[in-house]
Amino acid sequence: MKQDIIIAEDLGRSLQEAIGRVEHDRLFVLVDTTTHNLCWPVISGLPAMSGAQIISIPPTDDAKTLETLSAVWTALQRGGATRHSLMVNLGGGMVTDLGGFAASTFKRGMAYINIPTTLLSQVDASVGGKTGINFGGLKNEIGVFNCASSVILSSIFLRTLDSANLLSGYAEMLKHGLLTTDGELNRLLGFDITSPNYGTMQQMVAKSVSIKEDIVEHDPTEKGIRKALNLGHTAGHAMESLALEEGRTVLHGYAVAWGLVMELYLSVCKCGFPSMEMQRIASYVREHYGRFFYECRHYDRLYEFMCHDKKNEGGHINFTLLGGVGDIRINQVATRQEIEKMLDYYRES
Repeated sequence: MKQDIIIAEDLGRSLQEAIGRVEHDRLFVLVDTTTHNLCWPVISGLPAMSGAQIISIPPTDDAKTLETLSAVWTALQRGGATRHSLMVNLGGGMVTDLGGFAASTFKRGMAYINIPTTLLSQVDASVGGKTGINFGGLKNEIGVFNCASSVILSSIFLRTLDSANLLSGYAEMLKHGLLTTDGELNRLLGFDITSPNYGTMQQMVAKSVSIKEDIVEHDPTEKGIRKALNLGHTAGHAMESLALEEGRTVLHGYAVAWGLVMELYLSVCKCGFPSMEMQRIASYVREHYGRFFYECRHYDRLYEFMCHDKKNEGGHINFTLLGGVGDIRINQVATRQEIEKMLDYYRES
């Protein structure tokens, strides 16, 4: 299930090779309106894109819906797509998630290639074979595991991002650092993400992707150690869902960063994670990501969102926690009281 991850020094050549490896009768490119304007011009003139049919959908996670998915299926059908066709997903995590799901289910499955255009999608959403849409007010509720034939990573697209979207992706890189070594974490905390060197960043992206790849290769369908990648996500997804419900949409990586602080606090309480290290991460997150505001009256709703987390088993809320940097503890059950103390800590700190 290991994907072909291509760090593109020459985007045109890399794209030509990736497409050439997949026999296909028709070529489709899925974009959202933002990547249509900013990213499609980067590749539209390349020989590999000759004859490609464009499918454009609305931007942002709000469009990651059954209705949008249906529109993509309809466009494929009208464009004459078959199970032997190929789709290139050019965009951030919403496009690669929804596009991967659309390709995986149309005609019972056609091949697809991801070209992630945000830092978040490069280090997270486009790698590892998770596809899906939001449903019933819950993040990624419907989807399948199915890897892209290739994932092409290019720093060209990172230059189109604003600071907020760079930081959003960087939160997932911080998570990967916490899952590995002190050296990798320190490297990430010391990098100037507010004025980045893009050459250095491409090397760091390659390292971050390799960390995720190694975990996914050992556990492609999330039965065990792949749950490590959910660090920060049980609490983070709950905040993201609350924000979505209240019409104050937040970037996914920001929710992950806030979730990391919460779950590191829980790690201190339950697994002996060093308190000083937790405080160092919390300070970094406050400085770069600000805070997510909620009140005691939101506790029931946040808890309810956590109850819907896909990692849960036997009616218990499961967290991925740490005993230390790189000391991963999956399937850690927390009580309602422990979760409320975690929510208190974040709200009051």
